[in-house]
Amino acid sequence: MDSWDFFFLAIICFIIFLLCCISNNNGIPRNYPIVGMLPQLFLNGHRVHDWATEVLAKTQLSFLFKGPWFANMDIFATVDPANIHYIMSKNFSNFPKGPEFKETFDALGDGIFNSDSDLWKNQRKFAQAMMNHHSFYKFLLKISQDKVEKRLIPVLKHVCKQGTAVDLQDLFQRFTFDCTCLLVTGYDPGCLSPEFPEVPFSRALEEVQEAIAYRHFVPESVWKLQRWLGIGEERKMKKAKETLDRILLEYIQRKRAEMKKGNSKNLQKQEIEGVDLLTSYMDEDKAMRENLNSEDDNFLRDSILNFMLAGRDTTSSALTWFFWLLSNNPKAETRIRQELESIIPGEEFRKWYQFDIQKLSNLVYLHGALCEALRLFPPVPFQMKTPLAPDVLPSGHPAKPKTKILFSLYALGRMKSVWGEDCLEFKPERWISENGGIKREPSYKFLSFNAGPRTCLGKEVAFTQMKAAAAAVVHNFDLQVEEGQKLGPNVSVILYMKEGLNVRVKDRWG
Repeated sequence: MDSWDFFFLAIICFIIFLLCCISNNNGIPRNYPIVGMLPQLFLNGHRVHDWATEVLAKTQLSFLFKGPWFANMDIFATVDPANIHYIMSKNFSNFPKGPEFKETFDALGDGIFNSDSDLWKNQRKFAQAMMNHHSFYKFLLKISQDKVEKRLIPVLKHVCKQGTAVDLQDLFQRFTFDCTCLLVTGYDPGCLSPEFPEVPFSRALEEVQEAIAYRHFVPESVWKLQRWLGIGEERKMKKAKETLDRILLEYIQRKRAEMKKGNSKNLQKQEIEGVDLLTSYMDEDKAMRENLNSEDDNFLRDSILNFMLAGRDTTSSALTWFFWLLSNNPKAETRIRQELESIIPGEEFRKWYQFDIQKLSNLVYLHGALCEALRLFPPVPFQMKTPLAPDVLPSGHPAKPKTKILFSLYALGRMKSVWGEDCLEFKPERWISENGGIKREPSYKFLSFNAGPRTCLGKEVAFTQMKAAAAAVVHNFDLQVEEGQKLGPNVSVILYMKEGLNVRVKDRWG
């Protein structure tokens, strides 16, 4: 730690000390001269998601956080479904991501998650066409099936034989990283194997996320100064971006060389197995390429990185929390097993079985259990918006230009006024309709896959991978969470467990 790190740490410690001498305000942050509500944020930074939940529950679903004077940290936080629907759908054009969002998430470049207006529309239209194409869906099924059967299951069997604990979070990160890398680039990094190899690209993604999260909890002037000086989290961010850029450029150049060589054998293989997104982007008709400038390596780099981040981290986060919730709700696990057994042929009943992924799409209780995990532990725990023009939200609160509006998805799933008195309970049944089908909740209430025009394009990809992994593990293995772990959400742009999820694995049929 250098002198600048000590300097910033000293300031933070002083502010926290100041707060400890201040009287309580019934759990609602006080607005103090000069520092605003920043002391309370620092004091609760380690549990910011639960703190936001407590504050929003006491302030009728909306609260204006006041940052230090001249620090540009004022944030209007809301989990009011009417406000969410208005911002995400009804008046969508007035609430873009904005330049500040893009600067905070600058590592993502001009990809689909950062872009606005025509650039965003063109990228979304193109990505939607690629992901809806039968060749991509075919590739998705093949990759998901192969990774479960040839990688995930063998690694879990290996762990069983070794008799050691395994970090389930790390395991699913590796599973989804390999799947996503194959789906997006066509290349297999081999991250998921019994050796658990270190993968620089994967680690760089984590460091970028940590740095972006840090930017949300300190004044803009602080992280920009650190970026200028090349210290702290910003130093890590710079090195991580360099790693990502180097590896992504290698993927692009290799793919371009392969496509120039092209032969009938490769074309025949694509027809049978499907096509990855990078190939589709580089192989699309000339008019579309010119519209998106997709021959430019920077555009391809940004597109790949955006899809990699979305596919790897959100799905692995959801799977980790899903299995932790099942470990605390054995009745739900039993019901999932009963539902899985209902699609197993009689002669295969009660023994090792590999599921046909397409048959899993019709399982209602499994789908509901995954939705419950996403409701209680949304992989992306918050979203930020900024109005272009002055507006008034349905709750009556003004929305001024440059005011940051934050949705806490984590808090949204824990609001009694939104989900009922049992909102903290894990109840897959709440996703089952009266006639036994899947119950659909409005996106402004269940925001895990976004809402309105920006609804997540990868929703079906995520459910396909989650169901494939969940079914194989639940039916074939017993997982026991090791005692003594400090289990809780981290503080990052992706809702991971702070210290992973160590479990013991037992083969149910071995």
